[in-house]
Amino acid sequence: MFNKMKGYRAERNVKLSFIKRGWKVVRAGGSLGEYDIIAFKNGKCIFLQIKSTNKRKFYYYGYMEKDYAGFPFKLVVHFRRGRTVVVAPQKIVSENDGEDIDSFIEKYGS
Repeated sequence: MFNKMKGYRAERNVKLSFIKRGWKVVRAGGSLGEYDIIAFKNGKCIFLQIKSTNKRKFYYYGYMEKDYAGFPFKLVVHFRRGRTVVVAPQKIVSENDGEDIDSFIEKYGS
């Protein structure tokens, strides 16, 4: 149960980060697809898979393509120390990989 709560919190925090910056966000129910949320703004759309870990590295075995249905697909990993990073799908993600969620949203949304 704790893992589901941790995952829910990570999804909720990412969703709120996008909403605070003017994005419209739709959460996928349960495990209905390769993505957890879809974010829309100014004609842009992005599919996001959200993961959370208590470790320094995260091993990802999910969808590995950079696009989903013709739109960008990103992996978002929340690490135990509070850092949340956005990366293209890859097998191993560390705390130093990718871009911080806040700077990613600012850059991608402009």
